[in-house]
Amino acid sequence: MTGTRNPDPSQPAANLVVGQADGGRLAENIMHFARVLRAAGLPVGPGKVMAALEAVAAVGVDNRKDFYWTLHSVFVNRRDHRDLFDQAFHFFWRNPNLLEKAMAMMLPAMKGEQEAPKQEMATRLAEALAKESPPGGTDEDDGEDDEFDIDASLTFSKREVLAEKDFEKMTGAELDAARKAIRRMRLAFTPVPTRRFRPDPNGRRTDLRATLRRAARTGGDLGKLAMRKRRRRVPPLVILCDISGSMDRYARMMLHFIHTVTNDRDRVQSFLFGTRLTNVTRTMRRKDPDIAVDQCASLVEDWAGGTRIGVTLEEFNRVWSRRVMTQGPIVLLISDGLDRDGAAGLAQEMERLQKSCRQLIWLNPLLRWDGYQPKASGARVMIDHVDSFRPIHNLDSLSQLADALCRDPGPRAPSGWKDQAA
Repeated sequence: MTGTRNPDPSQPAANLVVGQADGGRLAENIMHFARVLRAAGLPVGPGKVMAALEAVAAVGVDNRKDFYWTLHSVFVNRRDHRDLFDQAFHFFWRNPNLLEKAMAMMLPAMKGEQEAPKQEMATRLAEALAKESPPGGTDEDDGEDDEFDIDASLTFSKREVLAEKDFEKMTGAELDAARKAIRRMRLAFTPVPTRRFRPDPNGRRTDLRATLRRAARTGGDLGKLAMRKRRRRVPPLVILCDISGSMDRYARMMLHFIHTVTNDRDRVQSFLFGTRLTNVTRTMRRKDPDIAVDQCASLVEDWAGGTRIGVTLEEFNRVWSRRVMTQGPIVLLISDGLDRDGAAGLAQEMERLQKSCRQLIWLNPLLRWDGYQPKASGARVMIDHVDSFRPIHNLDSLSQLADALCRDPGPRAPSGWKDQAA
């Protein structure tokens, strides 16, 4: 490992912890490595840094594999953090086997990047490594860094570039800016007529009961007729969000979007699903979005696991439908349609879900690719039972969704329209 020296086992552990046993800089390197992890998005604080130093002092650094798993046991406590830690460890502690991957990361993104390996380095990790490096440099450093400043935005403003940038490609600073932009979003749904009426002198219906009560006060003399009209109210909203492994890159941003919607209006029900269904409505009502998202991640046991869309929709229709679908809600189904069960039972549950709501909107991040076709078995079934489908991969797509919900969808489209739209 570059920049560190193996400590003398005869020295006390306390000396290793403070990095003064033999003049080495191991403790300082571990502290900088923790900063890289924190900048890349892992919840690393001073307590974990001290725990890592104590763990390394107890295990030692004679074996690189032992050193890796020692830090892993301290800094990683969630499945979705494993890959990020692995990449950060090998790059920070200079694993030469990953040089080829580092060079590939610097190449420009091509149109067919959906076929790129899943283990490619995260953008926010690259940014974190650029900011933090082991103190003292490495053997390859010559003390001088060539800096190249390229204006990739051309004539577009930073706001426009951020709005069109895919969530997966954003740096840590851009993700923070995107979260702030999501918090400012508002979904102004079009009010729809309800079954109830309210008094209105300009209404078109006669309120017979109010007219008779008025006549009773005047000794039976019928005067002006009381009129009424239908009440109009914003429909309820039900959100079903896929948090499986294939959706992991977008799930957290969607949780911030769900939090904004939940705290902006009433009658919002939120559910997360992977291999099972989890109701997170109460958690999403917390004022702090970061606390709400973190609690959701800890509440869900199958985060970044498999996907069983048919099974989870069956549970929703059987257990929750009578509670949250009684007033004609709009349903947002956020998923890529990849089902490990091969769409078993999915058609029946999707049909029931569509018939229970006012409008069923499928939000799919894979629609960002030109020429997307629903080739997966789950996607082929789902597209036949939705009223509309939209991409959901950047701020622009969220804004377009908000604009679409402001318009009255009207009657359901006739069958066969989905083949033309797809």
